[in-house]
Amino acid sequence: MTPEEGIRRTLALYCQLCDDGRFDEWADLYVEDAEFHVMGTTHRGRAAIKAFIEKGQPPERRGKHLCANPLIDLDEGGATARAVTDYVFVARAGTGLAITSAGRYHDRLVLDGGRWRFARREIVFLGDEPTG
Repeated sequence: MTPEEGIRRTLALYCQLCDDGRFDEWADLYVEDAEFHVMGTTHRGRAAIKAFIEKGQPPERRGKHLCANPLIDLDEGGATARAVTDYVFVARAGTGLAITSAGRYHDRLVLDGGRWRFARREIVFLGDEPTG
């Protein structure tokens, strides 16, 4: 698997594991001391990131993350990378579905234990600017 394929796999697993409520596996996509920045707050460490997402994604609030157009830049040496990916979140709304969030993920990834993991993920909502 090329580095780009490994990174795309991590990006896809983020969506599928979160949508399915598989938060132990989802949290394993992050390095132990990762940062997750969203809504003006940074959650530090795998355990804190997992606690945040579990609280924010109970079964009745889960939907589907749809990601597209990942731009992946490998750093020199090939063990770290940056990725920027567009996303849309579709949630249940009454008897139908609705887009409840859209924006971009800004990621720093590292090759850790033979797989690509997030060192930092920032969710930037449509119309906002990244902080880091």
